[in-house]
Amino acid sequence: MAVSVEDIRNTIIEVLTEIDDTIDADALKDDVPFREQLELDSMDMLDVVLGLRRRYKLPIPESDYVHLQTMNSTIEYLLPLLNN
Repeated sequence: MAVSVEDIRNTIIEVLTEIDDTIDADALKDDVPFREQLELDSMDMLDVVLGLRRRYKLPIPESDYVHLQTMNSTIEYLLPLLNN
């Protein structure tokens, strides 16, 4: 069964709200880095990566962290990996 863009978006939001439960998911901009929008530090971003790895049981090498900066880029990165 294919994973949809909406499924991935919801999972990203779940991971973000685990880090900061005050996040307004409806206010997230898809093309603005999470760090800018949500005032996340580098440890928070690592928690995002680890949360996605745990949820999807997917290795995400450190060299790919650059692809996990915005909602759009994270979805674009995960979609082919999850539907392969």
